[in-house]
Amino acid sequence: MHLDDFPRVPLGFLPTPIEDMPRLGAEIGVALSCKRDDFTGFGVGGNKIRKIEYLMAEAMAEGANVLITTGGHQSNHARVVAAAAARFGMRSVLVLRGNAPSSFQGNLLLDRLFGAEVEFLDPDAYFDLIAGRMQAHADAASAKGEVPFIIPLGGATAVGALGYVRAVQEMAEQHRQQKRSPPDAIVVPAGSGGTLAGLVVGCHLHWPKTRVIGISVSRDARWFQERVAEMASGCLALLGGGRSWSPEEILVSDEYVGTRYGVPSPDGNEAVRQAARLEGLLLDPIYTGKAMAGLTGLVRSGVLARGSAVLFVHCGGSPAIYPFSESVLGSDSSA
Repeated sequence: MHLDDFPRVPLGFLPTPIEDMPRLGAEIGVALSCKRDDFTGFGVGGNKIRKIEYLMAEAMAEGANVLITTGGHQSNHARVVAAAAARFGMRSVLVLRGNAPSSFQGNLLLDRLFGAEVEFLDPDAYFDLIAGRMQAHADAASAKGEVPFIIPLGGATAVGALGYVRAVQEMAEQHRQQKRSPPDAIVVPAGSGGTLAGLVVGCHLHWPKTRVIGISVSRDARWFQERVAEMASGCLALLGGGRSWSPEEILVSDEYVGTRYGVPSPDGNEAVRQAARLEGLLLDPIYTGKAMAGLTGLVRSGVLARGSAVLFVHCGGSPAIYPFSESVLGSDSSA
């Protein structure tokens, strides 16, 4: 099948621009550009819009009227699912990793504004409980005569990954129009693997010489390699196949997670400050800031050659800046 043959519910403000980041790039040591998927618009934007466009089409085809998904406290994915449910008159249930907060800020505030029902799970027990809790919500909805649709963590499925196959197609056309060569590498945050899988497939189809490197913000590299290899292979199979990927072919760095997912790191905070002050570019300390710290580290270690052309995929997430203001500002917080 061709990409355009798959049902899709248009939600994003596409195409998003690609911007050069000369001051930040000079500081890091590469020719840096940025795919501004923080500008996808709907529900405050971000990379999850491209996946939800395909997953909403699946949900609507099944007649769903309840969307159930999961994520961390400041999950961009959960926020977008809640917004999409509101747009189409559906009920949304978010089962989030973390204890109930004393106040709702950032994405949690937006989740509530979009009308989501939120359940919090003990972070240490989350992975043991999450599948059962989402299924319990689905069973309860079915018992009431509703039609539930469970969306996995991050919308990370072979179908959801089609969103980033389309994104590479979009970027390739932008580069052609601007008479620019393909980048040497694409660097992207990796939280659940779906965006990375779509980029791997998209580059295979459109930019076969471009390396795709994921910077983990949540799990160890091997977990991503196995998950993304399977997802990318399944995604390409939907499009007619031609090859599959082994875990060893998936490039992921897990050195920039910090203490754990959802907690800012010193390197990530520094990357947030640096991007803001050199380019007026807003990153967040949970997701894109850690990924930019990873990009910087890969140049320092020689994984990315100095002077190479690197495209950073900005996956959004700016609402997560605000709950961590003191951490992000550091010594400037008292100024």
